Amino acid sequence: MSIPEAGTSQVDIGEAARQLQLATHDARVAFDCINLGELDRAHTHAITARAAADAAENILRTALGDRLSAYDES
Repeated sequence: MSIPEAGTSQVDIGEAARQLQLATHDARVAFDCINLGELDRAHTHAITARAAADAAENILRTALGDRLSAYDES
């Protein structure tokens, strides 16, 4: 997220999409690791998938909050 001017913010929605792609990839790897019996690797990838999904959710929440704030100000 960058702040172009004081009092306003700009959220990169593309970053949310990238985080969701990362989450999808890590979830698929975790799934494959489970099928291969590599539970430690599966656990690691499940954690990173969750972290990426959480990051995307936070970005979208911020974007929605900015949109609601702009609507309230008008």
